[in-house]
Amino acid sequence: MLTSFLPTLRQVRRGDCELQALVPVEEINTAVAATDYRDRGTLYTAVSTILTFLGQVLRADRSCQRAVNALAAQRLAAAQAPCSADTGGYCKARKRLPEAVCTRLMQQSGAKLEAEVPDAWRWQGRRVLLADGSTLKIADTAANRQEYPLQQGIVSGTSYPVVRILVLFSLAVAGVIDGLLRPYQGKGTGETAMLRDLADHFHPEDILLGDRYFSGYWDIAFWQRRSVDVVTRLSNNRTSDFRRGQRLERDDHLITWRRTERPDWITREEAVDYPADLTLREVRVRVEVPGFRPDVIIVVTTLLDAEAYPASAIAQLYRRRWQAELQLRDLKTQMGMEQLTTKSPALVRKEFAMYLLAYNCVRRITVQAAFAAGVQPWQISFKGAWQSLTEFLARLHSCPDVATWLEALLATAAQTQVGDRPDRHEPYRVKRRPKDFPFLQRPRAEYKRCHGA
Repeated sequence: MLTSFLPTLRQVRRGDCELQALVPVEEINTAVAATDYRDRGTLYTAVSTILTFLGQVLRADRSCQRAVNALAAQRLAAAQAPCSADTGGYCKARKRLPEAVCTRLMQQSGAKLEAEVPDAWRWQGRRVLLADGSTLKIADTAANRQEYPLQQGIVSGTSYPVVRILVLFSLAVAGVIDGLLRPYQGKGTGETAMLRDLADHFHPEDILLGDRYFSGYWDIAFWQRRSVDVVTRLSNNRTSDFRRGQRLERDDHLITWRRTERPDWITREEAVDYPADLTLREVRVRVEVPGFRPDVIIVVTTLLDAEAYPASAIAQLYRRRWQAELQLRDLKTQMGMEQLTTKSPALVRKEFAMYLLAYNCVRRITVQAAFAAGVQPWQISFKGAWQSLTEFLARLHSCPDVATWLEALLATAAQTQVGDRPDRHEPYRVKRRPKDFPFLQRPRAEYKRCHGA
C-alpha cells in the first residue's frame, strides 16, 4: 500500500508554506544537519530558501522576482510582515545553500517513490532502472564558461555553454533516482562513464535498461560483475548473424562475445578480473508501423533464460525504454529545464537538483493517482498532474478538510491520462518557422559599438 500524503498534509498548519506538503521541514533540517551550514537570519533560513527555490522551478514563471513575491504573499497570509521585494537577499541565501542539501533531498525523494512500488508494477517482479542522457544550456557567464567550456569553434558571447546530463529513472514509477551534470566534453563526461558513477544506486538482481550507448563489451561486463542484468540495443559497431550461436527460437539466440581492447577507464590490474568472453542473448524485434517499411531492432541482454524471460517479454521491455525519452521531455520541455539560468557552476548544479526534486514531487502525485485509479503511473499525464498540483496547492489552506482536498487532487490528476502509442514514428520536423533575425556571430557589445547604440 502506498504511503498517503495525509500525515504530511496534517502537519502543514494554516499560514505555513504549502510546499511543506511536498518536502517536509523535518527532511530539510536533516539534510542541512549533515553539512556545516548555519542560518544567518530569520527570513531566508535553509527551510525558506529551499521551499522558495522549489516553488521557483515548479511554476511557469521561474524568475527570482516571482519567487520573492510569492514569499511575501505567503508571509502576509501567515499574519507576518511581508518581506522586501528586493531579490538580493534570496539570491545570496540560495548561493550560500550547500549543494549537498539539494542533492540529498532529490535523492531521498526518488528513494521514497521507489520504495513504495507495488509488486504488480515491477517487470517480472524485478526492479528496472532506465538511464538516458541529454544536454542543457546554461547562463553565459565567465564563471560558467570556466568550468563548463564552450564547444570548440564558438566565440565567447555568441552562444550558451552546453552541459551534459545523465538521469537515472525508475521504470515502475517514472521517478528520478539520481542525476549528474558534467561538462559537454572531456574525460568522464560520456554517458557510460556518468552511469558508472551512479553504480551505488543499483542493487543485485536489478535490470539496467538503456540505449545502444551502454552495449559495449566492457560496460556489460562491468554491470554483470555487480549482478545487474542489462537490456540494451546492439551497438552500430557490431553486426548480428542469427545463423550462428545457440538458437533458442526464431529471432532469438545465444552468442559469445570475445573480450575487446581494454578501455582507459579500466586499469590493467582491474582488467584481470574481467572475463575473457561473455555469453549474451540477442533478440530480433520487428517494428511495423503502417505506411513504413518494417524496422528491425536487435536487443542484446544478459537475461539468458528463455523460459523465464521469453523473447516477446524482452521486446516489450525494450519498447518501454522510450519512456526515458518522454520523461526527459517532461523535465526539459514541460518544466523548462532546457536552459538553466543561474550564473555560477555551483548554482547550476543546485538548480539542476531542484528541478529533479520538483519533478519527483509531481511524480508522487501521478503514482498515488494511478494507484487509486488502478492504472500504471506512466498512463497519468505528467503535465496534467503538474497543473493540478500547482492549482490545488494554492488552495490548500482554504479547504477545511485535507483528506477531501487530497482526494480531489488525485481524482483530478487521474482524469488526465495519456494514450498507449507504441512504435509510433515522429519525423524530426517543426511547424513553427524561426524569426528572421540573423545569428549572433560576435559579442553583442561589439554590435552596439558598431551601430552607435
